[in-house]
Amino acid sequence: MAGRRRRREATAERPPPDGDTAMEIAVHFLGSRPRTRWELQRRLRRAGASDEVIDATMARLARLGYVDDIAFARWWAEQRDRHAPRGRRLVEAELRQRGVPREVLERLREEESPAADETHGLPSTDAERAQVALTRHLRGRPLPDDRQALQRLGQFLIRRGFDPETARAAIRVAAAESTPGGSTGDPDGMDGTDG
Repeated sequence: MAGRRRRREATAERPPPDGDTAMEIAVHFLGSRPRTRWELQRRLRRAGASDEVIDATMARLARLGYVDDIAFARWWAEQRDRHAPRGRRLVEAELRQRGVPREVLERLREEESPAADETHGLPSTDAERAQVALTRHLRGRPLPDDRQALQRLGQFLIRRGFDPETARAAIRVAAAESTPGGSTGDPDGMDGTDG
């Protein structure tokens, strides 16, 4: 608690950052991962930079290629596909929370093509993402037989941003792969995923 208080007091005593200091703050902030324009502006405002300094810093960062919301959105979606697959709706919600403008999200949606993702071995559709998420969640365990466990798996996928039909389809595919002969067994056991 005392450490935070000292930092606040020290910040209150410091003059607002000039252009070079603002650039240093922004580059340091970019050191851990790419950031959106909104995140960088928010960080510079928190440091006490004036609007003119923020605008100049953002323009310089854009010229250097460090600020690109479209590239950030592509990176974010790829990271999600690679490490924790989520539905397109949830990924877009996460991007909106990070200040990605609607136009960028629409452009990302338009350029999303299965051919581009096949080269990286990443899922390209929500159905494929749901299957990957389910497989990782099960971690090699067999698909449960009881209706309640199947409903919980469906709810897991829905919380990950997949619509109920995509969740049902992923569970059906997993059931077909886990049963001898490829039969889906009892499809009624999987219909409780939407509620």
